[in-house]
Amino acid sequence: MPYETIEELPESVKNNLPKHAREIYFAAFNNAWDLYSDPKERRGDASREETAHKVAWAAVKNEYEKDENTGRWKKK
Repeated sequence: MPYETIEELPESVKNNLPKHAREIYFAAFNNAWDLYSDPKERRGDASREETAHKVAWAAVKNEYEKDENTGRWKKK
């Protein structure tokens, strides 16, 4: 189900990503939720929610990376 606010994101997202990265995740997830509503549009047997989370993480990783020393996400 799409998120109505950034505060509704999973704890793993809220507790690890900076605000801008959470905004990217939020927008990408909601867009993917709509885009992949038809199971034929998804790869394999992935659920709609699973696909939307994968798309959201990929969008975040386009602009952010996890620092190997600190474990914190930072802008590329």
